[in-house]
Amino acid sequence: MTENGSGRLLEVADVVSGYGEMEILHGVTLHVDRGEIVSLIGPNGAGKSTVIKTIFGLVPAWSGQVVFDGEPITALPPEQIVRRGISYVPQVENIFPSLTVEENLEMGAYLREDDFRPQMERIYQMFPEIADRRRTPAGKLSGGMRQMVAFGRAMMLEPQMLLLDEPSAGLAPLVVELIFETVVNINRQAGVTILMVEQNARKALEISHRGYVLVDGRNRVEGTGRELLANEEIGRLFLGG
Repeated sequence: MTENGSGRLLEVADVVSGYGEMEILHGVTLHVDRGEIVSLIGPNGAGKSTVIKTIFGLVPAWSGQVVFDGEPITALPPEQIVRRGISYVPQVENIFPSLTVEENLEMGAYLREDDFRPQMERIYQMFPEIADRRRTPAGKLSGGMRQMVAFGRAMMLEPQMLLLDEPSAGLAPLVVELIFETVVNINRQAGVTILMVEQNARKALEISHRGYVLVDGRNRVEGTGRELLANEEIGRLFLGG
């Protein structure tokens, strides 16, 4: 893991949100400091993905506040949140399958008015597996490579923070290892702060500076990755041990 950066980058305070009339989050509070990898873990239906979507403006916050880099973003739409420096990689439909790898990366640069080619080359250096396939339609790649294209597309705007929703979902065990290594590399090499929702709780906590456990849309436990891995109750309930 990298050393923690200095200063708070994201703060979520007492956020209540949901879908339609169904309240999913009941006052969730968390923070992410610059340079950290922070994981959200918990059972299915706990509201983990809703937290990410609320931060990114895809689900409106009914109350509470989201502050990014010192500025409130609670009521902003996703396109303005992207401009502030947050990129989001959803669990599904996170690439354009009919477009080539390079065209996917170009789509990720849609807000840029400068020359984005240097950033594209940095992404190819970070993800050599997709660099050799830049002319290949992304939909023809393996699941792991498609996820790297999704990461690369999100990185084209050189964000301060990445929001990752279940990055290892549906992937083979060997590919899962590669995906978590990639998350660490993004954090270390590019200096990007990461907030990640992940069902593979043990692996997520192993690479995280800190973690939050959500249950029924509420904070249950928080601590460093090591503290949560060593917590017997967390191990019994969420880590299979």
